[in-house]
Amino acid sequence: MYQRQVTVLVYLSFMLLGLLSILWGILLPDIMAQLQMSPAASGLFFACLSLGSITGAFLGGKYVQKFEFVPLFAVLLLILVVLVIGASFVRFWPLLLGFVFTLGVTCSGLFTIGHTLIARLYVEKRARMMGFMDFMFSLGTLAAPLYVVVLYWGVEDWRWPLRILAIFLAGTAAFAWYLGRTHQSPAHMAHAKGSLSYRQVMKKPVFFALALMMFGYGAVEWGHGNWFVTYASQGLALSTEQSRLIFAFFTAGMVLSRLSFSVFLRWFSSAQLLMILVTCAFFGALLVKTTAMPALLQLGNFALGLGLGAIFPLMLTAAMDLDSDNGPVLSGLANIGGSIGYQAAALGTGLAAQQVGIATAYWLIPILAIWLFGTVSYFSYLLHKKQSQKVKV
Repeated sequence: MYQRQVTVLVYLSFMLLGLLSILWGILLPDIMAQLQMSPAASGLFFACLSLGSITGAFLGGKYVQKFEFVPLFAVLLLILVVLVIGASFVRFWPLLLGFVFTLGVTCSGLFTIGHTLIARLYVEKRARMMGFMDFMFSLGTLAAPLYVVVLYWGVEDWRWPLRILAIFLAGTAAFAWYLGRTHQSPAHMAHAKGSLSYRQVMKKPVFFALALMMFGYGAVEWGHGNWFVTYASQGLALSTEQSRLIFAFFTAGMVLSRLSFSVFLRWFSSAQLLMILVTCAFFGALLVKTTAMPALLQLGNFALGLGLGAIFPLMLTAAMDLDSDNGPVLSGLANIGGSIGYQAAALGTGLAAQQVGIATAYWLIPILAIWLFGTVSYFSYLLHKKQSQKVKV
C-alpha cells in the first residue's frame, strides 16, 4: 500500500513539475512585455533557473540519502509553493531572478528524490516505471500550452497560471506530508549517514559520457521549450496562440515517446533504441528551423519530441542498472549536465537574439542537436560494450 501511495505522489508531482518547468517559456512573451525585459535579460532569467537546477542537483545527489525521502519531498514541495506564489507578485524583473534560482534548487531536489524513490521501489520494472514517471512529467508539459490558452480566455495575465498551479502543488505537498508522518519507510529506503561521491562516478567513462550527453539533451529540450513560442511569434510572425498550439505537438511527442519506449526494448537493446531516438530528434530539430509552414512546424515539433522524450529515462535507467548504489549521484549528474545545457541554450539564444534577432539565433537548436547526436552515439557505444561484458561474465 505504501509503495502504491508513494508512486502516486511522485507521478503526480512530476506532472505538476513538468507543467511548471515549461510554463516559463510559454509565458515568456508576456513576462518580457510586462516587466520590460530585453532578450538578453530573458536569457539571464533562464540562466538563473539553470544555475539553481545545477546547485540543487549537486546538493541532492550528495545529501538526499541522509534524510527520509518522503518527508523531505513534502518540505521541498511546500517551499516550491511559496516560491511560485512569490514569483507571481514580482513587479521588477531583477527580483524575479532570485525567485527562479531558488525555484531551480528546489525542483532539482524533487527530481533527485523522485528518481531515486522509483528506481529503488521497482528494481525489476525500473525501465517501465521510470519511463512512466517521465511520461507524467511530459504530460504536464503537454498540458501547459492548453492550460495557458484556456486560462487566458478568462484573464490574460501571466501571473494567474502560476497562482493556480501553486494551489495544486500545495495539495500535493499536503499528501506528501501525510505519507511522511503516517508511514515508516521500508528498510531499503532508509537514510544513510555518509554522502556520495561525484568524483568516483565520473572516473568511469560511461558516466562521463552520460554527463556530455545530458548537456546536449538539456540544451535541445529546454532551448526549444523556452524559445520556440517566441521564435514562432516574433521570428515567423505567427500569432502567439497559434505558436503555443504548434508547440503542443512537441510535448505530445514527448508524452508518446516516454509512454511507449519500454515496449521497444523487447526488440532493441538500450543502445540501439537510443540511436533510433536521437536520429528522429535531429531531423525534427532541423525541420523546425528550416520551414515556416504551420503543418511542417507541427511535424518537426512532433518528431523532435518523439525522439527526445525517451532518451532521458532510457539513459538514466541504463546507468542505474550499471551502478544502482549510486542512484542519487547518477540522477544528480544527469540533472547537472542537463541544467548546464539548459543554461547554455537559454543564455546563448538570448544573447544571439539581442544581436541578430530570434530568427537567426534559433539556428542554435539544430546545431546543439548535432552535439546530442554525437554524444548519444558515444554513450551508446560504451553502454553496449559494458552490457556485452556483463553477458560474458
